[in-house]
Amino acid sequence: MSELTTPTGREPALVAQPRDDGSAPRALVLGATGYLGGRLVPRLIAAGYRVRVLARDPRRAAAFPWGDEVEVVQGDATDTSAVAEAVSDVDIIYYLIHSMGGGRDFESTDRRAAQTVADAAAAASVHRIVYLGGLHPLDTTLSAHLRSRVEVGDILLASGVPTLVLQAGVVIGSGSASFEMVRHLTDVLPYMPAPKWVRNFIQPIAVRDVLHYLLGAARVAPNVNRAVDIGGPDVLRYGQMMNGYALEAGLNQRPIASLPVLTPRLASHWVNLVTPIPKSIARPLVESLQNDCVVKDRAVDDLIPRPEAGLMPYREAVRLAMRRVNNDDIETSWLDAEVSGVPSDPLPSDPDWAGRLVYTDKRSMTTTANAKQLWSVIEGIGGENGWYSSPLLWAIRGWMDRLVGGVGLARGRRSRSVVTVGDALDFWRVEAIEPGHLLRLRAEMKVPGGAWLELRATPEGDGARFDQRALFFPTGLAGRLYWLAVLPFHGLIFSGMAQRITAAAEHVQRENPEPQSEAGRIEPEVPEVETIGG
Repeated sequence: MSELTTPTGREPALVAQPRDDGSAPRALVLGATGYLGGRLVPRLIAAGYRVRVLARDPRRAAAFPWGDEVEVVQGDATDTSAVAEAVSDVDIIYYLIHSMGGGRDFESTDRRAAQTVADAAAAASVHRIVYLGGLHPLDTTLSAHLRSRVEVGDILLASGVPTLVLQAGVVIGSGSASFEMVRHLTDVLPYMPAPKWVRNFIQPIAVRDVLHYLLGAARVAPNVNRAVDIGGPDVLRYGQMMNGYALEAGLNQRPIASLPVLTPRLASHWVNLVTPIPKSIARPLVESLQNDCVVKDRAVDDLIPRPEAGLMPYREAVRLAMRRVNNDDIETSWLDAEVSGVPSDPLPSDPDWAGRLVYTDKRSMTTTANAKQLWSVIEGIGGENGWYSSPLLWAIRGWMDRLVGGVGLARGRRSRSVVTVGDALDFWRVEAIEPGHLLRLRAEMKVPGGAWLELRATPEGDGARFDQRALFFPTGLAGRLYWLAVLPFHGLIFSGMAQRITAAAEHVQRENPEPQSEAGRIEPEVPEVETIGG
């Protein structure tokens, strides 16, 4: 059975129950563009629900394969008017958001979002709320992130709307942050000096089973208002999870030494340096492992029947996740999570730059390859394919970003062959895409300002023209000094990038020859400092 397919044979729990008037029920998914939300939405549609999503950027929702099958309300969960519009005529709300990578005030943000949704749901007479919380012990002090998740669950349970809180621990599936942390720690380190929490007991759960419980939660009795634990069949130490992965990957089991000196903060820095997981996401993951996190009881079995094939064992979940990764078939990924502390506003249109200082670096080249061949190279940039110039300089920039808590270059990309709006490409985020013509990336590295990179393919005669434009809007003096400091590097990186991208396109042309024009020529432009319209 696929890691991503809801089990057959459990149709009564998974098919939408029509309203009294015979119409299909409506589900609102909060967090639809995230790891689990992006997988839940198509399964709700398949089950017969009308689905509405709340998204800060409708373009991200539209970029999913199911984007044209849902209704999108623009806004976030702290926006009272947007939430009121989103919950109107809704039967069930799936609350799948939390500030995992949030800033210092994430607890107040989570609290405000939960209260906003709770109040709006009660006013709209929503029938049920389903919230995915965190598995946690009862007899110890919780980390800030786990404490916040518990508080969100309590707010929703007190809303007056019947709420089911599903408390899950480590979720194992292709693209999940927990799986990627296990995978990269095990792949990279033949010997693992680790915090003492590697000896704590954890009850991981396959993403397939999480989706089964989420779908089944829509059909529990209307009087159910409680929290229940969900977990897979295996209770393991974290070290056993790493070595279970090693066995599935054909690696030698890793000797693990427990070091009491590695605090959660130091451990999150360690994870940040040796895996693609940035510190902002690594820290809540690490903090959630500080205590034994196992299912306290199986009360959920009285509410939602188990999958017909049973709950998936850990190593089977790892095996399926690895298969998805190897086949470049990752449905959603932790990469979809937004990064806190980086610019999120889109690049303003040129007229909106009036009076603002902006630094630009522009490069143009013509090539004998056609626009389609050139675009195939542009679309595949980043990740394993790299950035087509000065790998050492790009690597240095990536490590500099990691050292200050940024995402760095190791983040890679979800798919090796396909790119959509909202995808992460190393320390960039896809902001806009016009297939065959334009790819615009917004920087998510730590910089004193906002940075964008545009790559364009335009037909020209029998060949094509490649246009590359980097833009930087500095913040204060630090931003201006930053640009001056990296200017020499840009001269090497961006010129080489333009040359090698067009060369790669011509290699594609030779592999699949078509009639073309004369050989390409480079037309570099000097990096500019300009005040547009000022």
